[in-house]
Amino acid sequence: MELTPIRQWGWPIPEEDLLLIAGPCSAETPAQTLDSCLGAARAGAHILRAGIWKPRTRPDAFPGIGEKALPWITEAGRETGLPVCVEVAGARHVELALKAGVDILWIGARSTANPFTVQEIADALTGHDVPVLIKNPVNPDLELWMGALERFHLAGIRRMGAIFRGFSVYKPGIYRNAPMWEIPIELRRRIPDLDILCDPSHIGGRRDLLAGISQQALDLDFNGLMIETHVRPDEALSDASQQLTGDQLALLLLGLHRRRSTVDDPEFLANLEALRYDIDQLDEEIIALIGHRMEVSREIGHYKRLKDVTILQLDRWKTIFESRILRTMKAGLSESFAREFIQAVHNESLRQQEVVMSHKTAEELGPNPPDRPNTLKK
Repeated sequence: MELTPIRQWGWPIPEEDLLLIAGPCSAETPAQTLDSCLGAARAGAHILRAGIWKPRTRPDAFPGIGEKALPWITEAGRETGLPVCVEVAGARHVELALKAGVDILWIGARSTANPFTVQEIADALTGHDVPVLIKNPVNPDLELWMGALERFHLAGIRRMGAIFRGFSVYKPGIYRNAPMWEIPIELRRRIPDLDILCDPSHIGGRRDLLAGISQQALDLDFNGLMIETHVRPDEALSDASQQLTGDQLALLLLGLHRRRSTVDDPEFLANLEALRYDIDQLDEEIIALIGHRMEVSREIGHYKRLKDVTILQLDRWKTIFESRILRTMKAGLSESFAREFIQAVHNESLRQQEVVMSHKTAEELGPNPPDRPNTLKK
């Protein structure tokens, strides 16, 4: 998928600058929209944003001003000389936004989760050379995100980027939306030409969390940030707790440290290559050990089948699960990784035993089926 980087969309963004989209969560009044955008511009924004139509969970929540607010954000763009972007959730939104002179459109997380909505917007954009930013779906589904990108690409959109805003969970922890970083990282692996911005406002949900999330995004080599700003955040009609003033945004940016993707230092590169070689060798050993563990699991499956014993012994599983977690954490690994890893290994072990218990043939088991233990040959 060949795409045009955001810095080449037609608006000058200095290479040394951190790419930044900023502006109010919602356009509430002409003065509030303009003042919020002026503050974002002074802080260093390259693109202004404002919510015109707001998809709200509850019907009594502020739904945005709608079409009437479009001139407010475009006027802010003229005042600052910056391009402006708004969220669209249907063909009618696209028509109105383009007619008003909006420069960039973005697709919200709820829209990305619905292929019908995505296709409707993509169809409305066919023949239009307008940049599109696509947020991840509300649920952690990489294929849905990929599908949305592909639909716009098929519609002829080449100036396209992605925005990562975290994923909704039933019982959120410290963050409003869970930052499952592995999903945007996998998206980048699949589409190397795709610029991905981070939206720390929606991940954090609290202004005191935004700096840490922003720094983590930069450390993971994201291409930029989208941060909500408001001239008076505490009075905002939507998402008040996650918005910053322009001055607060400037301070946040001042505290961020941008690292390089690589360097030309021969000593650094040589040492890095040596360490990566060690990693490669260790990975080979880990894979071989897990493979051997699965061979033993199949042997156990044969024995259980002979004795007509269930695959899962719950007491045994409870014991090894807790003990393995403690041992993994003592090795300096996180509890969340320990739980996911041990559960994944156990699930594969059960699957391997299920194959044996269902009387699969050697051909169905695949190459190099394990020998039966001697006790089973008698």
